[in-house]
Amino acid sequence: MSYPAIELFPVLILGAGYTGSRVARILSAQGYGVMTLRSSDIDFNAPDATAQLLPKVADKCLVLHSIPSLPGNADARFLDALGKASRIVYLSTTGVYGGAEHVDEHTPIAPRNPREQARADTESAVSRGPWQSLILRPAAIYGPDRGVHVSMAQGAYTLNGDGSNYISRIHVDDLARLAAAALLSDLTGAYPVADEHPCTSREIADYCAVRFQLPPPVSASQSDVPVSRRNNRQVDGRAIFRLLGLSLLYPSYKEGLQLNSSR
Repeated sequence: MSYPAIELFPVLILGAGYTGSRVARILSAQGYGVMTLRSSDIDFNAPDATAQLLPKVADKCLVLHSIPSLPGNADARFLDALGKASRIVYLSTTGVYGGAEHVDEHTPIAPRNPREQARADTESAVSRGPWQSLILRPAAIYGPDRGVHVSMAQGAYTLNGDGSNYISRIHVDDLARLAAAALLSDLTGAYPVADEHPCTSREIADYCAVRFQLPPPVSASQSDVPVSRRNNRQVDGRAIFRLLGLSLLYPSYKEGLQLNSSR
């Protein structure tokens, strides 16, 4: 792993939303010049997306690609504008592992549907580019204003059957720290990202019900549960944190779901 010794390379965040905005704040605090672009700034699905993006791409910039995969060939189209970038870190998803129930850094991807395949296609396009690249595949991202505790408070959370399926997750602050470190490293390849405590849907729902004084969620058939909560997947994300020399701020949801987590 190496870091720029003198020159602070410019940073471009594509998709400065829940995670990307936090990465921008981390790197700005370290003295990096950061430009953030949301879909409201550029229509990445437009035929002229490349022309819109080209003037924004500084020579040798570091790029965090945090935009969900776009339909058709739109990802490849706007990636053409990033030719001057020296490094791209792409935030993908553990969804590319398909039906795998146990995932680590050696698990091959196996997309099952168009949505997962689109993510896999973007990973491939990023990996083929002229820049150095790293793929991060986060498990379910949670934190302030996002996660099981929020869905339960809104009455919008249902269990997949008896809730015995396993879900892995990562706190947004840990993911942001990891993505920032990844941009400044020279590590390549693809790695899953998760905390140290995959748990059943029932376990975290019961915890949230007690801690936040919420009514327990109802059970539903798999077809009535959002696709993201139908999986039964335990993710071992230790490798990427070890390689980047980071420790988790929130090793499990119990640390991450503190009452002051709305900060």
